[in-house]
Amino acid sequence: MDLIKKLSSKKFFIFNLVLIGVIFGFSLAFLSFSCAKSVSENIAKAQQTQTTVSASALASAESVQTAVRSVAERVVPAVVQLKTISVRKQQIPNLNGTPWDFLFGPNSPRNNGDENSREFRSQGLGSGIIIRKDGDIYYVLTNYHVVSDDGKPVEEITVETNTGKEFPAKLVGRDSRRDLAMVSVKTPEKLALAVLGDSDSVAVGDWAIAVGNPLGFSSSVTMGIVSAVGRTGGPGDNINDFIQTDASINQGNSGGALVNIKGEVIGINMWIASSSGGGSVGLGFSIPINNAKRTIEEFINKGSVSDGWLGASLIDIEKDTEVIKELKLEGKTGALASDVFIGSPAEKGGVTPGDFITRIDGKDIANVTRLQQTVGNLKPGETHTFTVIRDGSPRDIQIKIDTRNDAVSSENSKLWPGFYIHPVTDEIRTLLRLDKNAKGIAVVRVIEKSPAAIINIQRGDIITAVNDVPVRDMASFYKALRENAAKEVWFSITRGDAKLDTMKYKR
Repeated sequence: MDLIKKLSSKKFFIFNLVLIGVIFGFSLAFLSFSCAKSVSENIAKAQQTQTTVSASALASAESVQTAVRSVAERVVPAVVQLKTISVRKQQIPNLNGTPWDFLFGPNSPRNNGDENSREFRSQGLGSGIIIRKDGDIYYVLTNYHVVSDDGKPVEEITVETNTGKEFPAKLVGRDSRRDLAMVSVKTPEKLALAVLGDSDSVAVGDWAIAVGNPLGFSSSVTMGIVSAVGRTGGPGDNINDFIQTDASINQGNSGGALVNIKGEVIGINMWIASSSGGGSVGLGFSIPINNAKRTIEEFINKGSVSDGWLGASLIDIEKDTEVIKELKLEGKTGALASDVFIGSPAEKGGVTPGDFITRIDGKDIANVTRLQQTVGNLKPGETHTFTVIRDGSPRDIQIKIDTRNDAVSSENSKLWPGFYIHPVTDEIRTLLRLDKNAKGIAVVRVIEKSPAAIINIQRGDIITAVNDVPVRDMASFYKALRENAAKEVWFSITRGDAKLDTMKYKR
C-alpha cells in the first residue's frame, strides 16, 4: 500500500513530469544538433559543387577563347587590305568658249574635247586572302567588285599586310558572275598563307569568324555563327549561293575571309543585307570557298574563267503554286526552262520550252542558282546527262556543253519563244488590268528583240491557241509549242476586246 501511495503521490507526479521534460529536451537538442550538422555538411557540399561548376565553366570559356585567339593569330597575317585607285575623265564646261561651244559641247569641231577634260581619282578599300605562293609571287583572292569600277578594272591596286607593309599588285583575273577576282604581288619576303577548308561540310550553328578591314580598320576580327547555308540572291547577276552569318561584316570586309574554328577559310565575305543604310545588322553573306576553287585554278593558269553554257532562260517556280499545279510538279525541285536559245546546246540536246530540269548527272538541282552554278562549272565540250520533267514524266537528255559567250548568251533574237506566261489569277488580272472574267494563259513579260517581240506579242495578251490548236493551260501550251516547233508558228490571242492571230514566225 505504501508503494501505491508513493506512486500516486503529488511529488512522484511532479518528478515524472520533470523527468519526461528532461528526456524530451535532450532528444530535441540531439535532433537539432544532427540537423544542423546535416545542413552544414550540405552547404559545404553545395559550395564545393558550385566552385567546381564555376571552374569547369571558366575552363570551357577559356578553351574557346584560346581557340579563337589561335585562329586570329593564324588568319590575320594572311588577310590583307586592298587599296585601289580608279581614274575617270569628266568634261568641264568652257566658260570662256564661244556660243558654238556652248551649243554643241566640248566635242564640237572647234574643240577637240581633251582641253576641257579633267581626271578624277577615287579611292577604294577592300580585303583579300593570300591563298598561294609560286616562287616570289603571291596570289590574293578577293571580290570582283573590289577591283572593278563600273565594270572596268581599277587603274591601281596596292596590297597592305597586317604589319603595314605595302606592295604594288597586279590584276590576274576577274569574274563578274561569281564576284571573284585575283591579284598578285611579287616579293622575296615571306608572307602568311591561308588554309582553304571545305565549305560543303559547313552546318548551321558552326562557329564563324570574319577577318577583314571594315571601314578601313585593318585586321579586324569578329565572331558569330553560321546562320544559314545555301542562301540565294544578292547584288547583281551572280550565280553564287551563300553562307549567312551573324559575324559582323561591313564595307571593307568584302574579299576578306570567313573561317571556321580551325582557322580554315570556308567563305569569301561579299555582301550584307541592311535596312540601316549599309551598317551591319547581323546579316552577312559569304561565297562558299568550294565555289571558288575551280575559279582560283583558272585565274592562275589562264587569267580568266571558261563557264559552261546550256542556252536556256530559267525561272524559279518553287513558290508559284499555280504554275506547279498546271505543270504537275508538286513536290519537285529544279528550274523551269521557259525559253531556249535557237542553236544552243540545250536545243541541240532536246530541251524545249516548258521542260523542268531536276538533275544533272544524277545530282539533284534545288533551284535556278544551283543549276547555273553546276552548268557554269561543267567543262565545255563534255557531254552530261540532264533529267527533265515533260508532260508530268521524267526523261534523260544528253547535252554537250558549250563555252559561255556573253555576246551569244545575250542575243535575244535567238531566244525562243521570247515571252513568259502564267495562269490567269486574280493577282494577274489586277497586275495586267484584265477583265475580271479573263481566263487562260497570260503573257506577263516579252523579251526585247526576241521572236515574240518581232511578231508583236504584247504583255497582257491572253493566248488561246498555237497554230490553231486550242490551249487551256501552261501544259497544253508548251505541248502545242513543242509539236509545232519545226513549222511556222503563230499564236491566237485575246487583246482587250479583240481576238486576233499574230504574224507567223519561222525558226
